[in-house]
Amino acid sequence: MRILLTIDSFKGCLSSADAEQAVSQGIKQSLPDAQMLSMPVSDGGEGMLDAFAAAMQATIVTSDAHDPFMRPITARYGLAPDGTAIIEMAQASGLALLQPDERNPLTATSFGTGELIADAISRGCKRMIVGLGGSATVDGGRGMLQALGAAMGDDVVDLSQSLLADCHVPVTVACDVRNPLLGPDGAATVFGPQKGATPAMIDELERQMERWADLTAHTVRHDYRNMAGAGAAGGLGFALLAYMKATMHSGIDLLMDLLDFDRLLTGCDLVITGEGSADRQTLMGKLPGGILRRAQAHGIPTLLIAGRISDRQALLDAGFADVHCINPTDSPLSECMRPDIARQRLTDWARTFLNRH
Repeated sequence: MRILLTIDSFKGCLSSADAEQAVSQGIKQSLPDAQMLSMPVSDGGEGMLDAFAAAMQATIVTSDAHDPFMRPITARYGLAPDGTAIIEMAQASGLALLQPDERNPLTATSFGTGELIADAISRGCKRMIVGLGGSATVDGGRGMLQALGAAMGDDVVDLSQSLLADCHVPVTVACDVRNPLLGPDGAATVFGPQKGATPAMIDELERQMERWADLTAHTVRHDYRNMAGAGAAGGLGFALLAYMKATMHSGIDLLMDLLDFDRLLTGCDLVITGEGSADRQTLMGKLPGGILRRAQAHGIPTLLIAGRISDRQALLDAGFADVHCINPTDSPLSECMRPDIARQRLTDWARTFLNRH
């Protein structure tokens, strides 16, 4: 039996590689003769750097940067042999860098992501892939631009002394979020609460983003606020589109093409994918949904596992061969989020499920 493991990270708990290793252990205990392929994956969020770096044979480099509250940190990004820089914005501007009681998108900045971009430019990168996801910010990418040397005025953004004045590195954004910058589906309203925003803060962030959108439209002579993906990563997608002329690509499809995923599927009997929390949103641009589409095209059954399951019937109707929650229904969230417990439950699930089948 040939099994392909393509499990996304369990956000805040396990990396993609950790989750796949735990499942692999359970499979070996149940089916010692099974042939397994393990492919760490990410759609642009947590784990994007390691997944893309492995696919592109990139070297991981480090750079001095600042976290969302401007505290000094050392952050990582990748440099591939063809000159592509791989930037995961969560490395410097991510929610995982903050304690839960620190979260405050009114003050969090994407400055650190700009520092990583500046460092890559200084090393002569020829192109750039920027993964959006897991951000602590709703600053519309203003911090990133300031780190690149942009001067912010009340009625204009001055790029004349910035790195962007003379450097025109092509930027590809790896992102499966399609939200616009503003409105009920925008950066503040949809993603603000998970970053610590209260209703009053969401209203203020929305006003700030609207002013920023107006200023940007005046500066670049084009309005990007309603473009798909502009609201990604707290509006960082908006700034990359408007000021760096980035192109948006599905992070799932971009990674799978780099990995020659369709070739990897050849001869497989089963695909196992998963994520921390699965629901109908899984089918709308999230990684397991993209995995399912590719596997379906080859007629290969796909299992979905997660730490929490909602909308199970919708997931089954979409074509997953089966959908499994690894946690007992009465488990407290604090217990489920412990990495040691999550690893053991993934291993136990793989061993018992395959024993039954």
